[in-house]
Amino acid sequence: MAQYYLSHLEELEAEAIFVIREVVSQFEKPALLFSGGKDSIVLAHLSKKAFYPSRIPFPLIHIDTGHNFPETIAFRDDLVNKLGVQLIVGSVQQSINDGKVREETGVNASRNALQTVTLLDTLEKFKIDAAMGGARRDEEKARAKERFFSHRDEFGQWDPKNQRPELWNLFNGKKHLGEHFRIFPISNWTEMDVWQYIQNQNIDLPSLYFSHQRECVVRDGVILAKSEFIQLKPEEEVKTMTVRYRTCGDMPITGAVESDADDLDKIIAEVATTRTTERGTRADDKRGETAMEDRKKSGYF
Repeated sequence: MAQYYLSHLEELEAEAIFVIREVVSQFEKPALLFSGGKDSIVLAHLSKKAFYPSRIPFPLIHIDTGHNFPETIAFRDDLVNKLGVQLIVGSVQQSINDGKVREETGVNASRNALQTVTLLDTLEKFKIDAAMGGARRDEEKARAKERFFSHRDEFGQWDPKNQRPELWNLFNGKKHLGEHFRIFPISNWTEMDVWQYIQNQNIDLPSLYFSHQRECVVRDGVILAKSEFIQLKPEEEVKTMTVRYRTCGDMPITGAVESDADDLDKIIAEVATTRTTERGTRADDKRGETAMEDRKKSGYF
């Protein structure tokens, strides 16, 4: 009898689906944190496969900063409609209006750090005890420290020195009242794995990820899209550039790359030769060497 061996992508898919099913079996109110980026889109696709032909048995949560790319919001709403799942939206603007957070000012102002309060409030409001996200260990050094099951205390905080062992893919989801978990089913995937899987599965993506022309400004080496959310410096010049995005976040902090990669084959070829991480284009990660880890410790994604 001929033996069948799983391909690399099939192994990663099987692992992620196993983790997603473990979450549903261990927790009472899981959810999927959805940003509209490629990783969370892949996670939604995996969730659909995990429970097919039934619908995804948990809601999608989007923390809306109000500074999103319009293409991202349009894609989010279309995908939710196709999947037939509940969408929960946490509003950073509402957190600002309620006085829970204070908006930054100045040319480098960002709402990225403000998301933490809105996220924790949303998880508490809907009693979410396991929030799945599309973070991967290859993205950033702080994320490389994560397990699949990332325990958070009653304040939503993460302790990188107190991670639970996960020998033989045994996951410990036990928690005290008020605590919760962040779960990362595609932790072992790389950026290349994600793109190859998207191509293999024919997964739709927002147009942002493909080469297009956009009015941009270059700030501290980062290509930012011109928008109403960015305050230009006197010396900054807006020019039309041919760009695409490797990661999807807020308009004031998400950098583009100059590229003519307008299809998946070209993107995969481009990723294969690049020497910078996809988060290397994120202006918020340049605020300090431990910017991501500091945010994670306070309750960030």
